Amino acid sequence: MKKIAMAATGAALIAVTVGSTANAEPTGTPTYRQLAGVGSDTTQDVMNGLSQTVTINGTKVLGSYNAVGAPTITTKDPAVNNKCAITRPNGSGAGRTALVNSLQAGDGCLDFARSSSLNLAAASPGLTYVPFAVDSVTYAITPSSVLPRKLTLADLKAIYHCDPNYVGTGPNFSVNALLPQAGSGTRSYWISQVGITEADVTAGVYPCIKDKKGTTPIQEHDGRVLDDKSIVPFSTAQYIAQGATVADVRGRAILGTIDGKSATVLNSDFGIKREVYNVIPTSKIGTAPWSTVFTGSDSLICKQGEVINNYGFATNPNCGDTSKQTP
Repeated sequence: MKKIAMAATGAALIAVTVGSTANAEPTGTPTYRQLAGVGSDTTQDVMNGLSQTVTINGTKVLGSYNAVGAPTITTKDPAVNNKCAITRPNGSGAGRTALVNSLQAGDGCLDFARSSSLNLAAASPGLTYVPFAVDSVTYAITPSSVLPRKLTLADLKAIYHCDPNYVGTGPNFSVNALLPQAGSGTRSYWISQVGITEADVTAGVYPCIKDKKGTTPIQEHDGRVLDDKSIVPFSTAQYIAQGATVADVRGRAILGTIDGKSATVLNSDFGIKREVYNVIPTSKIGTAPWSTVFTGSDSLICKQGEVINNYGFATNPNCGDTSKQTP
């Protein structure tokens, strides 16, 4: 365990104890787990932490594979199932798609997906979004940014609408409003907060919005994309978790304050906050080990409040709820 102190908003210091789980694949024994999951960058670290503490009869059962790493992952023991060398899914949307594809194929390669956004579009077979924690989302800038460290939500909407009259930009809007890669849960959540749509982004309605650095898609929660004239959404929990792992890609990023409220380690008093989920097949809600690990307030994950808090998330009073289901 490693104790760190960081400036979560550029002002307030927060001390957090986080386990060092920078590995992109499950560590320790068994190598391959009963429940294999992929998807969200935002929740990969907390799920790595939970994969070390959630056990059934003393055996680790969660295998959570990071959003970024080697292009191919193997989620099940090849000696038992040789179909499970798959392309690594990057982000909530890609994780959901990979889970659905696996379920439709009946190959047994994936059992759940991580998601930092709620997507109740129809799925076959049906999916259930099971909340387990709460995250806050704010903006990140550099310490020498042309943008202030304190903004209102109205300010942020003006920035992401490329308003040339926004205070501090001058007559020619020069700030790049960055977004993470397509399929990112943080991207879909952020654009909903600032009042734009994915169709707006795709059509280039707002020319100051960029989702690539050069020709490379921007990875969510990678502060190295920032310069002094750019802004990007950032998960508070990810910012905190990166401070305690070798996979620290925050660069010079600092987190901003929105509407006078600072993002905090537990995220419970911040205006822009969201539930984060594990997505499971609806047909498995009452079937072990899905039911044991994910569903209900007494599930194994919901009992791990300390681990959830240690990774910068707030515990969720709705943890284990199974009412959010796709048609």
